[in-house]
Amino acid sequence: MCSPLIASSIIGAASTISSIQGQRFQVQAQEESQRLASMQERQRYLAEVSAMRMQEQQESLARTQRKEQASRRAMEARSTATVSAGEAGISGLSVDALLGDISRQQAEFEFSSDEQARLTSINRGLALTEAGMGFNRNMLRINQPIQQPDYLGSFMGGAQTGLSTYGVLEDSGLFG
Repeated sequence: MCSPLIASSIIGAASTISSIQGQRFQVQAQEESQRLASMQERQRYLAEVSAMRMQEQQESLARTQRKEQASRRAMEARSTATVSAGEAGISGLSVDALLGDISRQQAEFEFSSDEQARLTSINRGLALTEAGMGFNRNMLRINQPIQQPDYLGSFMGGAQTGLSTYGVLEDSGLFG
């Protein structure tokens, strides 16, 4: 039979090792959880930004098509007005005024379209900035510092368990 001191020392050491190993597993699990959450947050952010950029491209294409269509219509309207005026024998300032009005309408449409695009671009820039700040906030929230194993605390807990066991064994008289 072994002495109470040896038995309690073994129990205390086992308690210390078990505590440290449990803390290590907990740290590893937390690190893996943070790694996965960070990866998912990066994917979410990239998808959000990609969707915004895709929408921007689609809006730009649609705006270009509308401007081309308006330009074509204005050109057709000028041609029609010029031919109609020529066939009717009308010339001079009234025809020039009509052609000027068509050009003015086209310029107003293009200005309005460009101004809308500029404002949309500003809003999109703000949304992208906010998305970036949200990404940073989420990454900071996800990647909080991980408490490392407490070796001293585990050793003290193991020593306390060992001493407590020694006291119980001594008092019981089993090794006496």
